[in-house]
Amino acid sequence: MILPALDRRSVIPLYYQIQQRLLQQIRSGELKAGESVPSEQEIAAHLGVSRMTARQALKSLCDLGITYSQRGKGTFVSASKLEKNIRQVLSFTEEMSARGLRPRSKVLCFEVVPADEEIATALQVAAGEPLFKLRRIRLADASPMGIECSYIQERLCPDLQRRFDPSSSLYRILSQSYGIQLAVADEVIEAGLASGEEARMLRVTKGSPVFMFTRTSSVQSGQPVEHVKSTYRADRYKISHRLTRLNRELLT
Repeated sequence: MILPALDRRSVIPLYYQIQQRLLQQIRSGELKAGESVPSEQEIAAHLGVSRMTARQALKSLCDLGITYSQRGKGTFVSASKLEKNIRQVLSFTEEMSARGLRPRSKVLCFEVVPADEEIATALQVAAGEPLFKLRRIRLADASPMGIECSYIQERLCPDLQRRFDPSSSLYRILSQSYGIQLAVADEVIEAGLASGEEARMLRVTKGSPVFMFTRTSSVQSGQPVEHVKSTYRADRYKISHRLTRLNRELLT
């Protein structure tokens, strides 16, 4: 790939000029989603800049969510961001399938743990009550999208560990095997930075922007069943709302 020459007399930093040239090629479609961008070695050699400058240009694109880096493989153009559905109670499997993507999960742990004060309050149970803890990496078309840690009351589905199929939807199993239909959810969304462990599992650089979701899902009667803490890649998701204004006289 040929990058236009840099203007070394400009007050615009060299790394930013490189970033803008790469960004232009991505937006024009010359570089498509999933394709690799030139490495820092290639940029440095072609444009006659230091590898530190080239590295800074590539990192700035990753920080914007335009590209993502895979250790030992290179830097790649990110796919279009998925709009996170926050209007319906959907499982990850349902959400990805609706977008034509192949959902998959990698189970990190599935164990019984005592409820701590925070989770006990969310699930309206006594502290120390046994809960299932299911921690998974959620993938779409083999690309890691997020890390979810779910807590579910053991007494509501005592043999869940035996019935659970990692290739299927947890919500489907709760519905079909236990008659538990999750209908209402309270969710809090915060911005954060990926820890070292999260970055490794999500295949992003440490400190990359992430969305942090905390959700408590209940059946129609209002009884809480599941409490989930999730970390999702901000370079693969966006959140949008439709806002309306009540008919009120404007204050003067």
